[in-house]
This record gives sequence, structure tokens and C-alpha cells, in this order.
Amino acid sequence: MREVYAKSVLNKHKRRDSWFLDDYSINPYTGCQYNCVYCYIHGSRYGRGGELAVKVNSPNVLEKQLSRAERLGERGFILISSATEAWQPAEERYEVTRRCLEVIKRHRFPVHCLTKSPLILRDLDILEEIDKRAILPGDLRNSVGRGVLITFSLSTLDPEISRIFEPGAPSPLERLKAMRRVKDVGFKAGVAYIPVLPFISDTEEELEKMIGAAKEFGADYVFVGALTLYGFGKELYYRVLERCFPEHLPKYGRLYLRRGEPELGYRRKLETISRRICAEKKVKYRIA
Repeated sequence: MREVYAKSVLNKHKRRDSWFLDDYSINPYTGCQYNCVYCYIHGSRYGRGGELAVKVNSPNVLEKQLSRAERLGERGFILISSATEAWQPAEERYEVTRRCLEVIKRHRFPVHCLTKSPLILRDLDILEEIDKRAILPGDLRNSVGRGVLITFSLSTLDPEISRIFEPGAPSPLERLKAMRRVKDVGFKAGVAYIPVLPFISDTEEELEKMIGAAKEFGADYVFVGALTLYGFGKELYYRVLERCFPEHLPKYGRLYLRRGEPELGYRRKLETISRRICAEKKVKYRIA
């Protein structure tokens, strides 16, 4: 893990994300020890080298950037882990994410934590204070009503498939148990099945199981999203597919024909089925 010094850690979006409700994002690390095969970062200019780095000065830089945003009255949810896991194993040593949360607490910004890691349980003490003290954007006070959202990311419930596509990550069951713990202590939390894997974890039967598991473990909401494949990330994913699921390669070729996203009909069908299952199981689809 290389130690680097960042000039900026708080990224302001041009518009609020309609799924995760964030106006900002922070990523205290570059690269990820979980090494998920499907991660969209593999397809970006940051992904091919596979470098792991910790931005050791993140809390100090964040302090300056949040002070400025506060002065300008530019409040909004900060998404933690938009591009890499903020609670990956290195965080046990560096505690840079925890120190960023301390800064966020002082400035009273709301946060949305997106994670695969039970290590987030270590930080529930700070998150509890943020949840109580955060000042929400006016248009989200009624629809969200909480200063902290915690979302656990999964692509499958099958531990064998998880080991293939998420080789360094905690098992799906570990993540669901961590979410139940988060819910037990009173946080608003949910599951992001993003991405579901075409022809592997996206069937109606699998979606039934996945959304059912989310409800069983206490999820307040569920997301379901399609797999995107770009550049080197697509090449990497296809290598794994060829080795483990060669029968699906021709179907992927048709589904992603010269595109980074699956065809529109597939995405619409996935959305329709997911919404219907959520309605049947009385689980909220998305946060707001």
C-alpha cells in the first residue's frame, strides 16, 4: 500500500445522483484490496495499473474543502466509497476513513456509506453522532429524514460465485449480518445489488432470493443495477467468464454488442422485475 498526498478528496457533482442521493463523494484510497472483477474502475484510466494507495492527508484536505462548502451553504450527502472500498483491510491500520468521518461530523454534513465491509461496524460511534447532527438539504428532510445512510453492496448470494468475482471481499453472508447489526442499533440501511451478473445472478429466481434475503436481514431499501463493462475492465471480466462460465460468452457478446451497458430492453426488464418483487415483498425500491 503506497502512501500518497492528495490535493483534493471531496468531489462535487454537477447534479445529485438520483439513486444514492449524493452531491459529493470521497475516496480515501486508490485501488482496492477486494479486487472485484466487475468493478467499473478497471475500465477507467485509474484502473489498469492496479495500484493500491492511501491518501494519508485526506482528513486535513477534507477539513479545508468542507469548511469552504459550509461557508458557501453548499450542503449535501457525501457518498463514501464511490470508486473504491473505504473500509478495506488497510483501513484497520491507517484509519483514514474514520478520521474523515470525524471531520464530516464537525461540519455536520450527511453521509451515505457504500461498503462491502463489516469493518464499518467499528465506526458506528461516529456515524451515530453524524446521524443526529447532520444538516440535510431542505428537499431531502422529509423523504430521507436521516443524516446517515449505510448501504451494503452485493452481486450474488452464492459464496462460490462471490469468490470468483469478488475474490478479496467478505462473503455475502458476512455483509448481510453486518447490515443486520447496523439496523439493530438504529441506522437506516439497505442493500445495493449492483451489479447483478447477467445469466448468473440476474434471473427472476435469483432476484427473488436476493431481495428476500435483504428483507430477512432488515433492509430499509433495495437497489438493483446492471453490470457495465468498459475498456480493460471488459477484457478482464471476459477472461474470468471464459474460464468459469464459457457457456455465457456468446450471450454476453450479444447483450453488450459494441456497448458498455447491456441493451436497453434488458435494463428495463431488470428494473420492472426488481420493482415487482420489492412490491410483493414489501421492501422499498431505492431510497427516495
